[in-house]
Amino acid sequence: MTVSEDQEPAAYVGPIGASLPRIEDLPLLTGKGRYLDDIRMPGVRHVAVVRSGMAHAVLRAVETRAAAGVPGVQAVFTIADLMPMLRSARMPLGAMGAGKQGTNTPFVLARDEVAYVGEPIALVVAESRYCAEDAAALIEVEYEALEAVHDARSAILPGSPCARRELSSNVLDTMKVGYGEVDAAFDRAAHVFADELLQHRGCGQAMEGRGVLVEPRAADGSLCVWSSTQMPNDLHNMLAEALGLDDGLLRVITPDVGGGFGPKYCIYPEEIAVAAAARLLGVPLKWTEDRRESFLSAVQERDQYWSLEVAVDAEARLLGIRGRLLHDQGAYAPKPVNLPYNSATAMTGPYVVPAYAMDVVVAHTNKVPVSSVRGAGYPQAVFAMERMLDLVATRLGLDRAEVRRRNLIPPEKMPYEKPLKVRSGTGIVYDSGDYVGAQAKTLAAADWDGFPARKAAALAQGRYIGIGLANAVKGTGRGPFESGTVKVSASGQVTIFTGAVAMGQGLASALAQIAAQELGVSPDRINVVAGDTATSPLGLGGFASRQLVTAGSSVHLAAKAVSAKAKRLASHLMDIDEAALDLVDGRVSVRGGNNSVSLGELAGILRGAPGYGFPADLEPGLSAAMHWRSDALAYANACHVVEVEVDVALCHVRIERYVAFHDSGRRINPMIVDGQVVGGIVHGIGNALYELMAYDEAAQPLTTTLADYLLPTAAVVPEIERLYEETPSPINPLGAKGVGEAGTIPAAAAILSAVEDALSPFAIRISRTPMTPDVLFEVIRSTLAKSDFDI
Repeated sequence: MTVSEDQEPAAYVGPIGASLPRIEDLPLLTGKGRYLDDIRMPGVRHVAVVRSGMAHAVLRAVETRAAAGVPGVQAVFTIADLMPMLRSARMPLGAMGAGKQGTNTPFVLARDEVAYVGEPIALVVAESRYCAEDAAALIEVEYEALEAVHDARSAILPGSPCARRELSSNVLDTMKVGYGEVDAAFDRAAHVFADELLQHRGCGQAMEGRGVLVEPRAADGSLCVWSSTQMPNDLHNMLAEALGLDDGLLRVITPDVGGGFGPKYCIYPEEIAVAAAARLLGVPLKWTEDRRESFLSAVQERDQYWSLEVAVDAEARLLGIRGRLLHDQGAYAPKPVNLPYNSATAMTGPYVVPAYAMDVVVAHTNKVPVSSVRGAGYPQAVFAMERMLDLVATRLGLDRAEVRRRNLIPPEKMPYEKPLKVRSGTGIVYDSGDYVGAQAKTLAAADWDGFPARKAAALAQGRYIGIGLANAVKGTGRGPFESGTVKVSASGQVTIFTGAVAMGQGLASALAQIAAQELGVSPDRINVVAGDTATSPLGLGGFASRQLVTAGSSVHLAAKAVSAKAKRLASHLMDIDEAALDLVDGRVSVRGGNNSVSLGELAGILRGAPGYGFPADLEPGLSAAMHWRSDALAYANACHVVEVEVDVALCHVRIERYVAFHDSGRRINPMIVDGQVVGGIVHGIGNALYELMAYDEAAQPLTTTLADYLLPTAAVVPEIERLYEETPSPINPLGAKGVGEAGTIPAAAAILSAVEDALSPFAIRISRTPMTPDVLFEVIRSTLAKSDFDI
């Protein structure tokens, strides 16, 4: 990590700001983690899912008798079998559309039509997963093939077949996003440039797949559900709605999660179907996703087509941007569509853009449904914006960094309001940050000015090297709230309860450090219970780089309230003014004296005893619950500079150097921030060069294993040099900004800027992601065929 002196965080007192070891790591590293598939339950039966092999077809018959007759099989369920337990054959819309039902949510199991390869059709319940899988292979599905649509560009054309028979058009939604006098801006522009961009489809591919375990409890008719999800409260609400259960009869628990990355943000048909089957059978059921199922059924992202024009004045200052964004939504919309809106509203990024107009079209195709994958539309927006700025620089013969410098929002204009709105309807206001300074520091660290000489020397040796950069901002801490309860027991144990979800990102450590700051307790002595609807009935979960800001702020305020309550009671007991008391090592102590009382003793007093009182102004219990609220976002910013070498004969890209600057506000644990930034960048490297979820013209998936779908490995990930700035956000009590997605967002734009620079002797333009070797070969081949260049 590279941190200059002026980037050191402000002085802290206590654990906030310290790179303390993560409290969750010991059990994970010693094999004592408790992931979904580690949960053992007496009498559990295992579920296999029968999935469609057709991209689009009518279901004529599902023959289950042979499967039902296999020894060890307890039941086979189609949608008709589950209907006695369901209020609708269709999934509810989820957290952002509570109580709504539409014609675009998936079915719990396919009813009379399948709309993508991998759509669930039936469940097989057996004594073991082996038995269930064997029986599932015996189920015969009679299909009547229908024409499939695989490309959003053709899907919206008149006469195109509909992705589902219930649709009259594949156009799910259209929207106009923008502001200012765009046409006037283009009329007065000195230069106008245009490009067509393609950003292809990719996956989340967490180490742990999805899974659900459902235990029906006969005594009271309740259900206890364990799920590898980012959204336990949303799952709780959707199960209650889908099954017609009272909230009090349902508990959802998120155990250890082996990565979320967005696909586990959605609630899936399997979770509803397995719960309904468990209620019908009255026995516990477990389903865990295998890797092939992940490719065929977990939500994916991207497939966006951008047609863009940019207008600049004679000095390359932006006057306006306009165009169309076409977004492939896949066969269904599991949640209200947010990704294309995110992309369209985020495109102008950290730049001053006086006028902007984007026509957004959302289209259905016969592919896996689309929702968030790390970045949720922001990486696509940054790629589009940064590619257009590179185009301006190239066409005008200007330095790419200089074009950006002229257009970055200057620090004196912060906070800076964009004439756009986020999904909640509030305005987009960049709360803090120095984007010009961030770029300058990154360029200096990467020796941007010295690169032309290095490039010329390499070219003389027949080597093609290039350098690229990208800037980005990311709205984090999405509200409206997250729960945080801090409780001290009579034993002195401090426990945090939150609706936030631990997904491997170090949430427990960060929340423990925040509480420890106020309570004078070592973070490793604090227990954190996250993602359990029994202890946190109100919560939103993990998405949009939100949890440190929202849950952290709630925990911070709750810990302050507990601290104040403990001091008030101790002041009464010891007859000492509260101002003379400190919390140190789990005790309230008189500053400069020997008198003290433990938090456990105070908690014991506040839980009450018959006939014994405590001060009338104190409520029972040494605890506090907070739901810190905010609709505003805290905007993190980043600047990445990347050097690559391109082997033009083998069409291989090697990243030689990667310098990444990030301002994520106050860093609670810099080590955790570091890990999140590096992990995000690795994800971005995959987006840029490797990860491609491919389909053929019949909408059949072509990449269904990790042998086909490439992920970046240690062999291709360079040492990543990190620079940090801490510009505290003024909109939350911690001054924090989220970090989980920040590394991913500018990565592909910076990498492919460098690839294009390496290929500048051939005047090659890079207008798509990912730039896999076969795609790069075709780009080079087609360009050279039109020119006199040779390799």
